[in-house]
Order: sequence, then structure tokens, then C-alpha cells
Amino acid sequence: MKRAEKATRIVEILERLYPTVPVPLDHTDPYTLLVAVALSAQTTDKKVNEVTPALFEVAGDPHRMAALEVDAIRELIKEIGLAPTKAKNLKRAAEMLVELHDGVVPQTYEELEALPGVGHKTAAVVMSQAFGVPAFPVDTHIHRLAARWGLSDGKNVAKSERDLKATFDESLWNKLHLQIIFFGREYCPARYHDLSTCPICSWAATKKKMKEEASRDAASKKARKKPAKKKARKT
Repeated sequence: MKRAEKATRIVEILERLYPTVPVPLDHTDPYTLLVAVALSAQTTDKKVNEVTPALFEVAGDPHRMAALEVDAIRELIKEIGLAPTKAKNLKRAAEMLVELHDGVVPQTYEELEALPGVGHKTAAVVMSQAFGVPAFPVDTHIHRLAARWGLSDGKNVAKSERDLKATFDESLWNKLHLQIIFFGREYCPARYHDLSTCPICSWAATKKKMKEEASRDAASKKARKKPAKKKARKT
């Protein structure tokens, strides 16, 4: 099957499963979205949504965030992974927004990625979900599924983004990247996933890919079941 035909079928399935897709991270404006996405690195969206209400109550804009001490920010986000580093980044990013942008979140990749803790994926999410600019943010779910579906070689996230942008029409990007995320969470987990029963992998993945993942999961299960060696007692 040609990649274009595969892409058309994938879009049809995702549209049927997810005709509407909410933004997973709770926010009220571009700034709170920026903060939520930055906090979501190596942390689940669920945990971020549990933590941000208290944070936004006291620091829901750059001016108030910049006025807080790093320790205070860290205390508010302590349940988030990498909280110490993220607290420092949130304060400095807020200071830069106040100093350089009058407290307004900029609408260019260059300016967004200049903020501490804001990488390309975070900037792409803000551009897409806050400002409606066509973007295809690639997270771990999308990177994994692009490789499984034969839409990219899976070498790195940047390559996956380029391949997906070349495969799907620009008008679909903003919704499609969310649809793929939801599909990955519900139907296509990273481990112990039978690709032959998946609504998309079953026909989009190659036999080679199915065999590779099945072998990997089998080896992983075997390693987990292997009893740990007992240490010799000292006498």
C-alpha cells in the first residue's frame, strides 16, 4: 500500500473514532497552556492537570509567576517530575516574557524556543493549540505510531515530524496530532501490544515490524519472570 493511500485510511479511522478531540492539558489562555505543556515533559497529562489549578490560582500569568520565588514554585509543582529544574525554568521564562514581550506569549517558534524549558515540541503545541498555526507536535506516542505504521523510519522525533508533515495535508495537522495521541493511549500502547489486532497496526504495520515488536515483548516478559539470583550469606 502506498503511503498516501495508507494516510487516507488512517485519517478515516481516526475521524470515526475521534470526531472531536479536546486539548488534553487544562488551560485558559496561551500562557497557562505554555506552562502546562512545559510541565508535561516526563509527566502524565493527568498529573499536570491535578497540579496546575493550585499553581494557576497564585501564578496564572507571567507577572505573578515572575514574582514568586523558585522555592515557592517548586513547592506548588513538587509532584511533577523534574520539579526543581522546571520551577527554575518557569520563573526565568516568566521573567523573560515580562522583560521582552510585555507579559504576552509570543507567536513565533524562535521567540518561544528562546524561553527556558521550551523546546520545539512545546512551542509547536502552543502554536497549534493556542494560536491555530498549522503544526505537528510529535510526542512519544506519535513518534512510536509513525514508525509502527510505516510513515517514518523512527530514527528521531525531528525526522518523524518531517515525514508526517509530508504525508498529511497541512489542514489536518492540528487535529490529527491529537487524534493520534488519543489513539495511542487507548488502542496502541508501547509495550505488550498485539499489532495484529490493532485497528490500524493490523494492516499498516509490516510483517517485519510485527515480528520485531512481538520478539521484543516476549524477551521483556521472559526477563521479568526470571528469578533474581540469591546473594550468598556471609558467615
